[in-house]
Amino acid sequence: MPVFRRRHLCSLTAALALTATVPATAAHADAPDASAALRQVLFVGNNWDGTAEVIKSTGDFARIGQINVIPDKDERMAEINADPIRWIAFMTIRNSVGEGHDQFVDDMYSTPDGKSVVVSRPSFADVVSIDLASGRINWRFPVSGFRADHMAVSPDGKRVAVSASTGNTVHVLDIQTGKQLGKATTGDKPHENIFTKDGKYIYNMSIGEVNTQTDAPWLDWTKGDRRITVIDATTYQQVKVIDMRPRLDAIGLKDFSDAVRPAVFSPDESKLYFQVSFFNGFFEYDLASDKITRTKTLPKNPATSDDRTTFVNDSRHHGLSMSPDGKKLCVAGTMDDYATVVDRTTLQEGPLVTAAKPYWATVSGDGKQCVVSESGSDQVTAIDFATGKKVASVPVGDHPQRVRLGHVEAGWTSPSAS
Repeated sequence: MPVFRRRHLCSLTAALALTATVPATAAHADAPDASAALRQVLFVGNNWDGTAEVIKSTGDFARIGQINVIPDKDERMAEINADPIRWIAFMTIRNSVGEGHDQFVDDMYSTPDGKSVVVSRPSFADVVSIDLASGRINWRFPVSGFRADHMAVSPDGKRVAVSASTGNTVHVLDIQTGKQLGKATTGDKPHENIFTKDGKYIYNMSIGEVNTQTDAPWLDWTKGDRRITVIDATTYQQVKVIDMRPRLDAIGLKDFSDAVRPAVFSPDESKLYFQVSFFNGFFEYDLASDKITRTKTLPKNPATSDDRTTFVNDSRHHGLSMSPDGKKLCVAGTMDDYATVVDRTTLQEGPLVTAAKPYWATVSGDGKQCVVSESGSDQVTAIDFATGKKVASVPVGDHPQRVRLGHVEAGWTSPSAS
């Protein structure tokens, strides 16, 4: 399996150090509008070329079309070039978290009616809604700070939460209008967001500084305030903070990072499974007892260096999803170049499916496969939950990251503006 190149390190001011765009829970599917004929699809965000691939959500996962998510690129670049501070931030993203590339699409969700897709764009520090018929922008929301990151959509598909990673803020927007409904303060560099299935709470994971070389365990204190912030999704007030540092210490893992990356709830939301920086594996956290109950260490690729400074944005494994019945977990072993299905009862992994820098894991439309994005080979790969074996791979655009279930109108084809 291939060994990845060392990440590009930013030489610009540390005050603009930015968070990772990597990743892992299975997305909530949009709640479709029953009055329209809709087709379920998977959206694949091609971060480096600013497109979103639209592929079948089941079967052979064949390509249906593509969307240009930066139709306003010239206008945005003119604004950035006219503002020295924004230009520094833009270049910081390119030379640190972007590994020498601009980051044009991090996350995306379709609206319930299947007419638009909402996209967070890290390098442009905004969220936009794009009309799926015309390819034109419906609305644009600039986030606080200099970078937009992971999103989450509410179970009813009406609200979208986005992390403003340098603003230490989660914005919650009306998905149809882009109007801000509320916002909440988080820890340093907010990343993953998860709505509870009743839509009452948002779990936000802040990951701290991931673009520094202070990666040794004894320098962990330099990484900032990393925590899970539980937010009331009605009042947008913080209701609880979960710091994994004392919980990791309690089980003798004082040298492990407490930066929670991708995470996924069990179907009954009694357990949270999560990955942390630098670790080839994941943890099981019991919400009722407030304890980490199990640790799963997954195999290392012998070709992968143990030098933490070589891990892209501090993540060794980044991508986690769960089968709808809650029996299997799917793990993207990012720096170890594989993905694998793990039995949730025994925590025994299945075959290690070779994958080039898998960056995300989600679930197919029928719930039978795990779908991972291979950012190192520009394709997505489906792995059968039952057997743990690969069933399909399809080419997409440059550096696919987030993969989300959504809907388009029946008969949809790529907009002419794309």
